[in-house]
Amino acid sequence: MNSRSAGVPTPPAAPVGPPGSQRPAELPVERRAGRTVLDASDIARVLTRVAHEVIERNRGTDEVVVLGIQTRGVHLARRLAGLLASLGGGTAVPVGALDISLYRDDVRLRPARALSETSVPAGGVDGKVVVLVDDVLYSGRTARAALTALDDIGRPRAVQLAVLVDRGHRELPIRADYVGRNLPTAREERVRVWSAEADGQDAVVLLPAAPAAAAPTGPTGSTDPTGAAS
Repeated sequence: MNSRSAGVPTPPAAPVGPPGSQRPAELPVERRAGRTVLDASDIARVLTRVAHEVIERNRGTDEVVVLGIQTRGVHLARRLAGLLASLGGGTAVPVGALDISLYRDDVRLRPARALSETSVPAGGVDGKVVVLVDDVLYSGRTARAALTALDDIGRPRAVQLAVLVDRGHRELPIRADYVGRNLPTAREERVRVWSAEADGQDAVVLLPAAPAAAAPTGPTGSTDPTGAAS
């Protein structure tokens, strides 16, 4: 007689989930296809270094406000603010979120999408040193849009930019003040950032160029020249 027929419950399968569960989550296929540039411990280490640099440059955290650029920049901003508070003597550092969707210079060229939250700390940003936080610095257009968005919020005394990864290929004269990792890339390559808050794990992965979409075929099986990707 087996255990089921004897009324003995079958033990549940070990759960698969984010770090901290009984069994570690399986790596996403996309992550396995690329090269891991930063893992969770690397990200924790570089954020700690950036926090030290922010404190040193600003001689403390009294005038610092941290704003994360939606979406993963917000998660990084909250971590950075926590580190600044811990390393700076325990005083909480104001932290908020900035949605730059309507300030992008390509907003008319992109599909419509739901807006994310913009939240400004109670004390505002006037006269403060605002540290903008983003995950990847690439063309510089996101950072430029964030600077424009700040105009609608207040007038900081200074604005500084902190990024987890700078992959190069700038199209605008934008430079980060704090960089977790400089990562030389080809334009065709992709940089994917996972965060524990949004994805259940922390990682930065360099992925090869996306494969070209197969050209659609007509009814006779011939290639349709009008179906090329734009």
